Amino acid sequence: MTYQSFLYLCLAVIGADAENSTLAKRFVVEHPTLLNLGFEWEISGDANRNATVAVQYRPVGESAWRQAMPLVRIGGENVYRRRENLDYTVPDGFAGSILNLESGTEYECLFQLTDPDGTSGDVTHIVKVKTRSEPQPFKNGRKLHVYPPDHEGAREEPGFSSLLQAYYGAGLGDWNVVWERRAQPGDTILVHAGLYKSDRLNYVAPQMTPFDGTMSLTLKGTPEKPITIKAAGDGEVVFDGAGNHRLFDVMASKHHIFDGLTIRNTDVGIFAGQKEVLGAVGLTVKNCRFENVGFGVWTEFAGSSDFYIADNLFLGRDDRFRLIGWTGPLWASAGPYGSHSLTSYYAIKVYGPGHVIAHNAVAYFHDGIGISTYGTPPQDPDQRASSIDIYNNDLHLLNDDFIETDGAAHNVRVMNNRGVNAAHGGYSSQPVFGGPVYFIRNLLYHVPSGVAFKFSGKPAGLFVYHNTIIGEQVARDPSSNVHFRNNLFLGRDTPGRGIMTWANATDAFSSDYNGFRPNKGVAEQYTWLGPELGQRLYEPQSDDWKSFETLADFRAATMQETHGIEVDFTDFEDLVPPDPAKRHAVYHAVDLNFELNPSSKAVDAGVLIPTVNEDFQGRAPDLGALEVGKPEPTYGPRWLKGQPFYR
Repeated sequence: MTYQSFLYLCLAVIGADAENSTLAKRFVVEHPTLLNLGFEWEISGDANRNATVAVQYRPVGESAWRQAMPLVRIGGENVYRRRENLDYTVPDGFAGSILNLESGTEYECLFQLTDPDGTSGDVTHIVKVKTRSEPQPFKNGRKLHVYPPDHEGAREEPGFSSLLQAYYGAGLGDWNVVWERRAQPGDTILVHAGLYKSDRLNYVAPQMTPFDGTMSLTLKGTPEKPITIKAAGDGEVVFDGAGNHRLFDVMASKHHIFDGLTIRNTDVGIFAGQKEVLGAVGLTVKNCRFENVGFGVWTEFAGSSDFYIADNLFLGRDDRFRLIGWTGPLWASAGPYGSHSLTSYYAIKVYGPGHVIAHNAVAYFHDGIGISTYGTPPQDPDQRASSIDIYNNDLHLLNDDFIETDGAAHNVRVMNNRGVNAAHGGYSSQPVFGGPVYFIRNLLYHVPSGVAFKFSGKPAGLFVYHNTIIGEQVARDPSSNVHFRNNLFLGRDTPGRGIMTWANATDAFSSDYNGFRPNKGVAEQYTWLGPELGQRLYEPQSDDWKSFETLADFRAATMQETHGIEVDFTDFEDLVPPDPAKRHAVYHAVDLNFELNPSSKAVDAGVLIPTVNEDFQGRAPDLGALEVGKPEPTYGPRWLKGQPFYR
């Protein structure tokens, strides 16, 4: 070798090391939620993607560190939908969550970045972060009392004849926009029992909302001193929109609490933000009923943050007696409709960071709960759909999907939800811009499309752990950085349909410790798309797909599911599948038992995942959403105490 050749080789090695070594850049602590913490870490380099970030945590005051899941390596994944002109490449970095924490508790979190090829920059971070607590009224604030127009009898003072009069000091007619005596941070407006119905065409409407019937609430509370609008406790409080478009518009507000109200007969119950215009901050909606609404709670604004939407009942306007999707050819058997009318859209739809959507019951909408399909996420972490929790919701009869994470960027946690009857998809990422999005311990029953997880639009960063899926997974749009652990997928003997499809766009994927029930009489049970190292298959050809009849054949060919097993419905205590011939049927969660038989092969067949299943019973975690020996989660509003909400 000549000296010049040797020099070129040395320079090449030095260049390769520089390309593969990792430069640590900005570290981001996302908005904390009540139960989880999310983090992002920007980097450059690490071309060979062998850098890692170990995570430990402990409550402040404790000495022993606890292990969490490592941060997820993201970056370079292409997320696109050509028809919508969306084309996004995920920036290089790490992201991830510490899960299942205690609310209102401060934690010390340790992050250590390592790379065999070398590191530079600040590679260790120790941060203190406190989880949020459930928002509560300010105890020492004023109490303002509101009574309906027909109220007779005693009144507590200060008393008012409408919500807007208490909130703004507003008057009738033209004077409804003259706000001379505004509520103050920390005030609680106690609304007494009765009907508050807009007389929209009356110039002196008692609710002070002439013409449009909309109550625009624009005042600013604080986290410590929110402005609270709460049922007084002497009977049902009903706000009736009389068929108007928006009942409450809170897009300019900060730190408001709605508690214990019934909101009905309106297109949009609470409008909380418009894209690129304005949005609410710190909105709380709890213990409320939404009836005959087209939309429950809705914001599209990137700066909307830290909502707490919990323990509410949302009942839409769609068909209550049959499941009807929105693409005509699949649903022609429903009769003359072929596609459902869009009378109710979403129960809840949000964008921005830090939202908590928990313990709600949703029925008779197009979609149940969703993140706005926003498009390219903003560069500012405080403007992205990140650090969002969607858990313990009960979802019934949706004409598209149960839960959509379609505009998410990082650290969305979809956990412990129950979905029964959805026409087109169960849990959706269409798309996700890097992730991670965690789907953990969710139940799914009767999704006739066979799309349990609607992973389309080339999403990136999906972690699917401990779900019980009664139905198939046949989605074929390639996704990046997708990982399956400890799930159950049970086929319903749908003619001509296999049980499982893995559609991997890049070489970052894994699947193991899952249980499958193949459909009878189908040769192509397991369908696989898995690029070789360094290869990408965003637009695969037909011969890139491989199909296998048995799990053993699949395992031998792909080296995936080395601990996977096949199961059957006898592995449950008492559960039968939905009838694949009855696409429009409606099933009821109260009639379904998702508990495993203690002698099932799925018991103790899983793998340990830090902060996810460390409290398992027996020798190892069970497969599926429910662990034998542990109580079933509470789905839906806690005040319903598990009672049916849709019959």
